[in-house]
Amino acid sequence: QYQVVESGGGLVQPGGSLRLSCAASGFASNYYAIGWFRQAPGKEREGVSCINSNDDNTYYKDSVKGRFTISKDSAKNTVYLQMNSLKPEDTAVYYCAAATLVTIRSMSLCRDAGIYNYWGQGTQVTVSS
Repeated sequence: QYQVVESGGGLVQPGGSLRLSCAASGFASNYYAIGWFRQAPGKEREGVSCINSNDDNTYYKDSVKGRFTISKDSAKNTVYLQMNSLKPEDTAVYYCAAATLVTIRSMSLCRDAGIYNYWGQGTQVTVSS
């Protein structure tokens, strides 16, 4: 059974950092892509960053470039989103999602929620003083 589970959200002051984790299970030898999405109250869900299981390419939404870093630990089947220099506008519920048998080659594909077939439950990130 495929599953992705997020963890690591919380409350942080502006300028602070958080690291989110996305643990993927059940994917065995199939290649897949992991995307991080977020949804703020009253706003649409948006793609933030992506990484593939079968290469080291990474993709980022423009507003998080230079502040967020996506990485993976293949041995643990876990993807991380390191978020630095957090801003109040980063406040949202963050979701990770898996797209099986997909290799992402562009940010436009990364942020296409329709390609992802497994979603986590979400973790709240609140940036506030």
